[in-house]
Amino acid sequence: MCGVTSRRGAEQLIGQKKVTVNDNVVEKMGVIIDEQKDVVKVDGAVIEPVRKRLYILLNKPKGVLTTLQDPFRRKTIAYFIKSAPARVYPVGRLDYDTEGALVLTNDGELAYRLAHPKYQVKRVYQAVVGGVVTADHIEALKRGIKLDDGHLGRIVEAEILMSDLKTSKLKLVMTEGHKREVKQLLKGVGHPVKALKRVEFAGLRIDDLKPGRWRFLTHVEIRRLKDMVGVE
Repeated sequence: MCGVTSRRGAEQLIGQKKVTVNDNVVEKMGVIIDEQKDVVKVDGAVIEPVRKRLYILLNKPKGVLTTLQDPFRRKTIAYFIKSAPARVYPVGRLDYDTEGALVLTNDGELAYRLAHPKYQVKRVYQAVVGGVVTADHIEALKRGIKLDDGHLGRIVEAEILMSDLKTSKLKLVMTEGHKREVKQLLKGVGHPVKALKRVEFAGLRIDDLKPGRWRFLTHVEIRRLKDMVGVE
């Protein structure tokens, strides 16, 4: 109800000792609180029930952290969405040096499902890599490469947009978002990433958004996202 995560995600946060009530760490599920008196925090941030749900698309610039707080005071996405009328949270992550489409919302259930591999939400990237990418490399990416976390990462579709003796530009379509997955996959076929941009997430494109700018999603876009992952 506070827009931080889904019910299942809330259980995970409690298990990770990230939830406190009146600054006491919650040790078990099902703790009853008094909404008028008790102060609930997640990762040290006070949370409150959402009164209005917001859905935002941000074109995240590179050199920006996909988080709302950073102890080392590096620039985060919070800098760009400070004019939003309520607190929203990123759906998934984009690497520090990756730019592009990032959805933010305080609808915890929708955010959870959009980010979950089970729902196969499409992510479209443009990558500039070193060297000449061949059809054999593309087939290897489709077959899959083991990632650092043990998962088998793979692309769904790929297109070589440009290639010369030094670099290639690719369009990649994926349906999962493991940490640094695109970079790990391309490095695995011998083509390290030089620049990476997510041009589309769940059908939402950033064509008309300059880096650092955001917009509200339309009612049609919100309904389509919910239908995509089975949210009423």
